[in-house]
Amino acid sequence: MFYKILILFSVLYLSVIETVAQDLHYSQFYNSPQNLNPALTGVFNGSERYTMSVRDQWRFVPVPWFTFSGSFDKNFTPVNKKHFYGLGINFNYDRQGDSRLILAGLNISGSITRELNKSNLITGGILVGINRRGFNPNSLTWDKQWNGDAFDPNLSSGEQFEFDALTFMETGAGINYRLQKSSRTKLDLGIGAYHILRPKTNFYGQEQKKLPMHLTLSGLGTLRIANPLDIQLHFLQQLQEEYRETLFGGLAIMHLTQKRGRETQLHFGMSYRTAGSYIPTVALQFKQWYVGVSYDTDNTNFNRILNTRQGGPEVHVRYIMQRVKPMSDRKVCPIY
Repeated sequence: MFYKILILFSVLYLSVIETVAQDLHYSQFYNSPQNLNPALTGVFNGSERYTMSVRDQWRFVPVPWFTFSGSFDKNFTPVNKKHFYGLGINFNYDRQGDSRLILAGLNISGSITRELNKSNLITGGILVGINRRGFNPNSLTWDKQWNGDAFDPNLSSGEQFEFDALTFMETGAGINYRLQKSSRTKLDLGIGAYHILRPKTNFYGQEQKKLPMHLTLSGLGTLRIANPLDIQLHFLQQLQEEYRETLFGGLAIMHLTQKRGRETQLHFGMSYRTAGSYIPTVALQFKQWYVGVSYDTDNTNFNRILNTRQGGPEVHVRYIMQRVKPMSDRKVCPIY
């Protein structure tokens, strides 16, 4: 069964490898599941999941790039022993550079999971939404605004944009395979695709510029090493037209307290992006609350020219609500 699933993933990957512009991305990609793969919607241990993500980078250049995401998803009681469903909503806001290029989107995702056996599950998911992209041309400077001696903002830029904002439909789909031996030993392998319908995103009406498809290939595994220690390994490859990103790393998970109702974990480790970034990460989980903090330390040619190692911080906050039976399903005992 495992080899059949591996062949399926290979076929899916090779079929879209040629679908080569960059979307928002997170170094802690595993903490923003709906942005990673629609098939991860509702696939978690709990009833409802609330997630917030913030990333801030490139302020020292300065062409600041700020990203925010907020999401909610839940899974539903199985209609039978072989299936369960997930439904989620996700909001993204991304602002880049001097032009204040903005991408804002509200997306809805759904998934269905089939249990192949007690240890193997496969999930398919889809996503649809409305996104809006725009920029502020007044915040830019142009060559025609140079009067020969100095920059004059009162001069015309000579640029004529038919519109500075546009709205388009977002579409996505994905598949995820989970091998789960226990609550602390598990493996997720997934492929996600976004901008499947390749909407037009040009600011000139005559152009036919379409948004390239965005492909993600991800893996996340956790292995119990000892009673108080787990190891998490993660991998991500993203492809979008000429853009390529590969990120991999690992975390040690220390179970500081395993007492029921007081569970506390400390996560710490490092990731590496092949573009030249080292990403130290630390996280704390207390009961249903999780806070993860990382910092991208760039070692790219760009930073070496500037003689700097600055990068950007990233923070993720998550809360998972566990299932609670309704009062009508409970046996009420009198208190004397």
